[in-house]
Amino acid sequence: MINLADKPTILGEKVILRPFTEDDIPYLEECLKDPEVIKLTGSSADLDRETFLNWYRTRNEQTDRLDLAIVDQSQGILVGEVVINLYDEIYNSMNFRILIGPRGRNRGLGTEATKLILDYVFTNTQINQITLSVFDFNPRAKYVYEKMGFVVESIDENDLEYEGEWIDSINMKLTREAWRSR
Repeated sequence: MINLADKPTILGEKVILRPFTEDDIPYLEECLKDPEVIKLTGSSADLDRETFLNWYRTRNEQTDRLDLAIVDQSQGILVGEVVINLYDEIYNSMNFRILIGPRGRNRGLGTEATKLILDYVFTNTQINQITLSVFDFNPRAKYVYEKMGFVVESIDENDLEYEGEWIDSINMKLTREAWRSR
């Protein structure tokens, strides 16, 4: 089993990854209600406020996953989140996901946050690989993942129905070996 009870603060040039605080709540809501976030994550605009609040108020207590706020240093506010979760004991693997809200796009913040969390996980745990899924209509994210060393492992065809069209989900992985060699 993996133990991710320690919730670090990780400093980058543009972003800080850190545990969530109560002050993040309005910015998290803004991110989760953003049409582009809803589309690219395949989620719903229906947000039960009580469930949402309970979820984020308990992230720092989780020991089997790592959820961190992405804070834009230039604005001093949360612009998204990075998550390492879904430990797979057989492959000694975990899943990665990220979301960037409207205040954080197109400035390299997601790229830096991705690099920082991957470096943290591979440096501070014994995890052998990180996996992720990205919808085919998100080439910008796929490009970032490939730049980080992720490779396509498989494709789940017609995984999401969006506005009457079926979208494939691309499953990617990054091994410790590939991370070391990049």
